[in-house]
Amino acid sequence: MSEVKITLPDGSEKNYDSGVTVEEIAYSIGSGLGRDAIAGVVDGKKVDVYYEIEADAELSIITIDSEEALEVIRHTASHVMAQAVKRLYDNVQVAIGPDIEDGFYYDFDLEESFNQDSLEKIEAEMQKIIDEDLEVRRKELPREEAIDLMEARNETYKIELINELDGEMISLYFQGDFVDLCRGPHLPSTGYVKAFKLLNTAGAYWRGDENNAMLQRIYGTAFASQKELDNYLERREEAKKRDHNKLGRELDLFMTVDEIGQGLPLLKPKGAKVVQILQRFVEDEEEKRGYQITKTPFMAKSDLYEISGHWEHYKDGMFILGDEEKDESLMALRPMTCPFQFQIFNSKLRSYRDLPIRYSETSSLFRNEASGEMHGLIRLRQFTISEGHLIVTPDQLEEEFRGVIDLINYMMESIGIEDDIWYRFSKWDPEKKDKYIDNPEAWQDSQAKMKSILDNLDLDYEEADGEAAFYGPKLDIQFKNVHGKEDTIITVQIDFALPERFDMTYIDENNEKQHPIIIHRTSIGCYERTLAMLIEKYAGAFPTWLAPVQTKIIPVSDDQLDYAYQIKEELEAEEIRVEVDARTEKVAYKIREAQVEQVPYMLIVGSREEESGSVSVRERREGDLGTSPLAEFKARILAEIENKVINKEDAI
Repeated sequence: MSEVKITLPDGSEKNYDSGVTVEEIAYSIGSGLGRDAIAGVVDGKKVDVYYEIEADAELSIITIDSEEALEVIRHTASHVMAQAVKRLYDNVQVAIGPDIEDGFYYDFDLEESFNQDSLEKIEAEMQKIIDEDLEVRRKELPREEAIDLMEARNETYKIELINELDGEMISLYFQGDFVDLCRGPHLPSTGYVKAFKLLNTAGAYWRGDENNAMLQRIYGTAFASQKELDNYLERREEAKKRDHNKLGRELDLFMTVDEIGQGLPLLKPKGAKVVQILQRFVEDEEEKRGYQITKTPFMAKSDLYEISGHWEHYKDGMFILGDEEKDESLMALRPMTCPFQFQIFNSKLRSYRDLPIRYSETSSLFRNEASGEMHGLIRLRQFTISEGHLIVTPDQLEEEFRGVIDLINYMMESIGIEDDIWYRFSKWDPEKKDKYIDNPEAWQDSQAKMKSILDNLDLDYEEADGEAAFYGPKLDIQFKNVHGKEDTIITVQIDFALPERFDMTYIDENNEKQHPIIIHRTSIGCYERTLAMLIEKYAGAFPTWLAPVQTKIIPVSDDQLDYAYQIKEELEAEEIRVEVDARTEKVAYKIREAQVEQVPYMLIVGSREEESGSVSVRERREGDLGTSPLAEFKARILAEIENKVINKEDAI
């Protein structure tokens, strides 16, 4: 029998008979490693422990307690869940069931609706399957044989998937009476699943297409130990408390109304105040940095979007006004502002001496999001962003890009999330040319220039193919919400294409016409989404400079009402946002309510405070700070507001 050479992570090499399995190699290294081995990585590919190695290879062992094991544990747990559902429900069809970042899910086609009682029954059946310690084994079947097997099991979704796979041999996994279409890898047996929990149900269209059948999705999670699972569930409960969709309503920041529609929230006075503070801060800072503000229409003729390319590449995401089949001229609500600002640039002849030109606008935008994609303030059909476009010469590009990043970082530091973001360099996918402006040479050139700029800025970034805008590569600023879902909150794009499409030109130093380069950017992103992030980040306890109410004055009795309103007037003269709680409730009750509302400071005023011209100060986190002259309190809070102080203890 021939031998194979196995190279281990430490660089050591061992020889084995051809056909040796990952498990056998693990046991040859040590019995403990053999017992803990659940999978392997052979030449970069994850495989089962029973995988036979028939050529020289690099191998690393995945053990049950390693971070890499989580994917395998959760993938097998999803199969265990599907098997349990198949045992409990006669007419169910299974769709897909992958592992995901914090767990797994599986989609089912079943007339009966799942509920909490259903999840408990499924969990109990899953535990039975785990206790049975069923072997999990991969088999390859010829395509027709695999289709016949799934037809016999009435699995129409699996048949559809098989028909789309390349190759004649189909990978399937068998565990007891259950079989699934899957690439793997999986745990050696169901008994390796030690700690799991089913979390919730949701609706999901087959393949994410609302024209397809609506399926029922069950989400779950699994860990290597019960302690890890308990810690996760505790974090999850904390995340639920901070969920902006729940907390934002409780704090009277926003609401939604069915009669208005999905993705169209109403910002109530307190929520609107936070957004107003952010907008004024952004607009003032942008003006300091040389931006010129514009105000452009909410809609335009389709002609404008045909020039920009939105009509060809983005029309499905736009709100069209009119009938394409009947009307000679169509209008559309704007999904972005760039084409409008380009018209302002084109309104007169430009010299290289005029550049860079930095346009900014607080823009209301409209995007026809699918109903299943919308959530709270995160994904909306109408939203407002801090939009801007810098029109530059090639030799200004890097310096202006650096200025954009500096502005964004300043904004992130000011709202206290600078440690929660990371950068992603989003590139085009040449295999999907229909998604992009078709100019491969321009794409390669613009991506190379952007990468060079990012490297020169010494930014730590990851790369992602297929995430570019349709007209150019972009730098995305990524953020995770309290549930761990990753989202893009800010983008910066370099655009070589649209200046040509809009015939944007300037006269260079040689008196020749040149096309400028455009930097598309937001400085703080979507204001509604930023509000959602801040609610979750601070559990509603906004930094004092952002709090809709910064101080609440609580008179001990009606006798101090005049004094309370006198203090209110003095604080408002310093532009401090203040309210008086004049209700005839007990002081302790008013304090508790102010704490629940996350008001940064409470000023309790009784007869002694009135006589001495002082206030008794309570801070929402530190509690009673004692009595101090009003002037001293004013100095404290004004310094906190001016310096945009972030109390890290309030944040997650």
